[in-house]
Amino acid sequence: MKKFLALLLVLVMVFSLTACKREEPKPAETTAAQKTDAPAETTAAQTQAPETTAATGEKPYVAVISKGFQHQFWQVVKKGAEQAGADLGVEVSFDGPPSESDINIQVDMLKNAMTKNPSAIALAALDTSAVLEQLNESMNKNIPVVGFDSGVPNAPEGSIYATASTNNYAAAALAAEELFKSEAFQAKLASGEKIVVGVLSQDATSESVTKRTSGFVDKLAELVEAADGFSGAVEVVGHTNYAKAAEQDVKLTIDVNVPATPSATDMKSAADTLLAKQGIVAIYGSNEGAANGILAASSDGSDFDKENGKFKDILAIGFDAGKTQKTAVTNGWFYGSITQDPYQIGYQAVKLAVDAINGVPAESPIVDTGAKFYNKDNIMKPEIDELVYE
Repeated sequence: MKKFLALLLVLVMVFSLTACKREEPKPAETTAAQKTDAPAETTAAQTQAPETTAATGEKPYVAVISKGFQHQFWQVVKKGAEQAGADLGVEVSFDGPPSESDINIQVDMLKNAMTKNPSAIALAALDTSAVLEQLNESMNKNIPVVGFDSGVPNAPEGSIYATASTNNYAAAALAAEELFKSEAFQAKLASGEKIVVGVLSQDATSESVTKRTSGFVDKLAELVEAADGFSGAVEVVGHTNYAKAAEQDVKLTIDVNVPATPSATDMKSAADTLLAKQGIVAIYGSNEGAANGILAASSDGSDFDKENGKFKDILAIGFDAGKTQKTAVTNGWFYGSITQDPYQIGYQAVKLAVDAINGVPAESPIVDTGAKFYNKDNIMKPEIDELVYE
């Protein structure tokens, strides 16, 4: 009996030990707990240091906001910007208001672009004061802003990475130099009669337009006053921004006309006024809109025909291009025009934006995209033909 009880006790103890062993924590449950903690740590790290576009492998996005969309000039700028995007591997959007007087529309376009979290912005501001809020927001968010064409004049310090632009003052001075050295203009100076040169300027606020006006006015006045008998004999009238009194009897009047609006109607009316001036020998339009105003006032330029034109004794010089202006130059109705390189303006703007995204320091605050004088003799040459759009 005692042996039976002892055997029973041993069996009970063995059964108890086996049951206790089965209740120990399983390794798989510990592993699961470890996996639950890991994602929380990863999420915290991602929150503290968001990955950049470059780090994630996504294409950088550059928002390009121009001053306008109505002139063919801007369409060529757009083409250059889009090609740069394709070449450099970035996504590019291009927007511009219908008219260069639509400041509020441009501001709305900029606001909309910023909601898309661009990697960089390229901007040709119609009014810097109207976009100060967005410029400050860009700085706070470390979104680089590149200027192009007229850029963003008087922007807050440090808000603009660099600007891709024609040296507008120098380009306009080139127009004055070409006019001054022409045989027809030299003959008018030598005539001893008081002469007038008309300047049609689209507005008095845009930096690009004002530079193209002052560059022409200043250089022509300088060249004429350096000629024998003309020292101090040049006056500038028509707009207070450019006014200058002569120091002696006036021999040349430079008359600057800035219409009330940049509309085609007002531009033509201003051109009509200048072309009716007594003693006018030349007229200069400081951008495509102004040149178009002169064309509209002269039967698409044919009135400047040197044989039978109504204004055959007046030299006309334009700026930029467009189909009608090209025709006027090709036919010799316009003495010539200044061409920027709108393609390079767009291309270099996006290239600068990519440099800014990649942290490359700007080599210069201004990247000059170039300008040339073209006339009937060189308009078909490849180096000019590729710049003058229709």
